Amino acid sequence: MKTKQVMAAVCGTMVWAGVALAQTFETNFTFSVNAPVPDGTPLGLTLATNLTVAGYGDSAISAVTVSLDISGGYNGDLYAYLSGPNGGYAVLLNRVGVSNSASAFGYSDSGFNVTFSDLAANSIQYYRNYTNPAGGMVLGTWQPEGVNIDPKDSAPSDFLTAGQTAMLTSFGGTDANGVWTLYLADLSAGGQSTVVSWGMDITTVPEPQTWVLGAVGLLTLAGVHRWRSRRQSQG
Repeated sequence: MKTKQVMAAVCGTMVWAGVALAQTFETNFTFSVNAPVPDGTPLGLTLATNLTVAGYGDSAISAVTVSLDISGGYNGDLYAYLSGPNGGYAVLLNRVGVSNSASAFGYSDSGFNVTFSDLAANSIQYYRNYTNPAGGMVLGTWQPEGVNIDPKDSAPSDFLTAGQTAMLTSFGGTDANGVWTLYLADLSAGGQSTVVSWGMDITTVPEPQTWVLGAVGLLTLAGVHRWRSRRQSQG
């Protein structure tokens, strides 16, 4: 076998293995809840679910989006985070609208029917800069608030300067299988929010499997050995 023929066979094997390793799996989960968030207490509502994510072998998360449908109450009262089974922590809501100006208690709008994605154009933290729900439900796709500070005792100015440090990208590279926890709290008395439903879309990428890497190595060695044998017989 000529050198370029050997290299073509080896490259073909590597391309095949690369395609196998690059394949992604997307799994969508939706959970009907219809449960009230306790009003005016940090005890909150904890929703935990044990998930089995599609794929083969050991898979690592490459992307996560979260949907959240909440009715009633006051949006500025709410605090919500998502934690993963094997690492990762994202703050979805943290007293949206709180600042050291007229919104020291957060926005008084009522309800969310939104999707959270780190790739969205704008953060939900000050959504009134981009949309005016006029007291109604907030819709669309938003970045999580990501502001990882104490929602109860932090000064209003802290919400302006803390930055986004707890995002959905924190789940990247972890195993998606296991118990995911969504926690919500209403931290100011008056008006009660209800979690209608929530969900996640999880994209995973299989990690390199031993059998694939082994096959690439064996086929490569076989090709080189045949090339050497042919060269020796011709010599």
